[in-house]
Amino acid sequence: MSHPTVTVKIREALTYAQGRAVRLNRTQQLEIGPDLFIRIAPGGRKFLLFCLDGEPERSAAEAIAAALGLKHPEYGWHQGETLRSLTVIEPGPIDEPAGAAPD
Repeated sequence: MSHPTVTVKIREALTYAQGRAVRLNRTQQLEIGPDLFIRIAPGGRKFLLFCLDGEPERSAAEAIAAALGLKHPEYGWHQGETLRSLTVIEPGPIDEPAGAAPD
């Protein structure tokens, strides 16, 4: 039995996964393009963007960071055994939601 296909806006999918990363304190992974994947870390304030064939574009990471409400993201690279991932981290306490105002 096949399951129905549901179409959602990418922003909705990303923010839903970010919320799950916060609530469940577990990494959430989404396929957001034909060869583009994201892993949102627990806390929802950092993510890895990777491709199975090649490297992700920084412009994609910037657009995703904006969609997730990150205010001052820092960008870098992580070299794994087989993949090079673009890393995005919002500095600050892990338990503070991305859109929260500091005290």
